[in-house]
Parts: sequence; C-alpha cells; structure tokens
Amino acid sequence: MESSRHEVVDHGPVPARRRSNDPPTLILMSLAGGAKHGHALLKDIEEFAGVKLGPGALYGAITRLEERRLIEPLASDDRRRPYQLTATGSQALAESVDHMHALARVGEARLSSIGVPRPRLA
Repeated sequence: MESSRHEVVDHGPVPARRRSNDPPTLILMSLAGGAKHGHALLKDIEEFAGVKLGPGALYGAITRLEERRLIEPLASDDRRRPYQLTATGSQALAESVDHMHALARVGEARLSSIGVPRPRLA
C-alpha cells in the first residue's frame, strides 16, 4: 500500500450531541461571559456567533436550561430577568466545547487528507 504525504489520524465517530448553532449551547456560551437578560443574550449571540435566534427559540431554550439547572435567574428590580451560568452549566459548556474541538480535529484531518490547506488567521 502506498503511503500518502499526509498522515490522517481519525479516532472514529464522535458521539452526536449538539450543533454549534444550538440555542442552549449558544446561551451557555453567552452567559459564560457574564449574566444577561433575554434581549442582551440575543444581541450577544448574534454578535459572537452570527446566529439570530427568535424569541421562541431563546425562551424555550432558557426554560429547558433552567429545568436542567444549567442556568439560574437572578433577582431583578425591573421586568427584565437576568440569568447566570451555574457550576453544572459551566461543566456542560466545557463538555460541549470539547466535543466541538473533537469534531474540528476530524474535519481538519479529513481536509488535510485531500490536500485542502487550512486558512491562515490574521
């Protein structure tokens, strides 16, 4: 068997979890930067991820994250309800980020095996 000039390390399938544009993951990422209310979450997520969530997707995901104790509401003096990441939420986000890194490594290895160069970041 002829060897190629690129050695590809493929560790097999990565367990399916969440997409990188998954509302719960994006909310956890946003809250890792500090407590925010709904509108601030929408603006932050659009800014760092380029994903425009609708209110239904946002508040549905917030409800599920609260139920799973990944985020918690903070006291508020007005009608806006800020949320913060819990310790369990931080761990869930860390696992999600590790999963995304694993997917990226597989993608990079496979692109390298077909000779696609990686773009240089500034």
